[in-house]
Amino acid sequence: MKQPRLTIVVPCYNEEAVLPKSSAVLGEIVTQLIQAQQINQDSQVLFVDDGSADKTWQLIRQFEAQNKVFSGLKFSRNFGHQNALMAGMKVAGKFSDAVVTIDADLQDDPKLIPEMVARFKAGNEVVLGVRNDRTSDSHFKRWTAETFYRLMRHIGVQLVPDHADFRLLSQRAVATLMRYHETNLFLRGIVPQLGLKTSKLYYQRKPRLAGESKYPFKKMMAFAIDGITSFSVAPIKAIMTLGLFVIGISLLMLIYATVRFFTGDVIDGWTSLMMSLWFLGGIQLIGISIIGEYIGKIFAEVKHRPRYIIETDDYSAAQQPALFTKHQQYND
Repeated sequence: MKQPRLTIVVPCYNEEAVLPKSSAVLGEIVTQLIQAQQINQDSQVLFVDDGSADKTWQLIRQFEAQNKVFSGLKFSRNFGHQNALMAGMKVAGKFSDAVVTIDADLQDDPKLIPEMVARFKAGNEVVLGVRNDRTSDSHFKRWTAETFYRLMRHIGVQLVPDHADFRLLSQRAVATLMRYHETNLFLRGIVPQLGLKTSKLYYQRKPRLAGESKYPFKKMMAFAIDGITSFSVAPIKAIMTLGLFVIGISLLMLIYATVRFFTGDVIDGWTSLMMSLWFLGGIQLIGISIIGEYIGKIFAEVKHRPRYIIETDDYSAAQQPALFTKHQQYND
């Protein structure tokens, strides 16, 4: 019986401090699975260099030269973590029966990969790695994460709590995912929408092996905002609600100003000035929200810019050497 071909996609951005260790760990896992005849002997680890400024690409090239289990993909510049995942999955999905994505810092437990493969072979098309606790996080980070998931549920976005980007996707799941063409990617929100047979694996997240986190608080906040705005127009509707609220206050101010006018306790021009400010402010907020809803949708769709540009694709070149040159460039 032919075993499935597996590719482990690892997005990398300035990861020279952690790559030697993570490559050794992931390479050993793939080798052991091959030796145990659980996956095809052509299975690989694909590192996606997301425009790193350090020696990340040089290290990837060294790994390729030392062991055929490693391969690399290089962006022309930094396009972001989610785009690196998409590029790796798209390139690997053409040749692989299953694709696993995991960050280079290996805070997600790579020892779960054999079990992911087992569940894939049992018929699951999506296998999600889910954290079983957040004891390693600070109180503030736990609170912000819980608040984010509650907010997403409240606005109707069904996420898997404490699941990030550690997952296995079948070739069909990858192909289905590639049909999503939005520019602002939020994969942990898209993957549950695929509707394919899904299994969850729980694990405890580990400290980072080396280097620094690529998601400081500011970047995490931007990522959360992207997630909210990619799946809901609730923020725009909230502005409209605020506009209605302001108009409500203006009506109360009208009553208050009228009472003061008839009691004679009023400054000339004060009533008309206050009513104009409150009422027009509410109308403006409603107008901006309505226009913004249309502009936001148009803005996201009409640009059609490439999500990433691949400068070097050693992975595909190894699969179809006659169709690729060493420095072929293409985009998506």
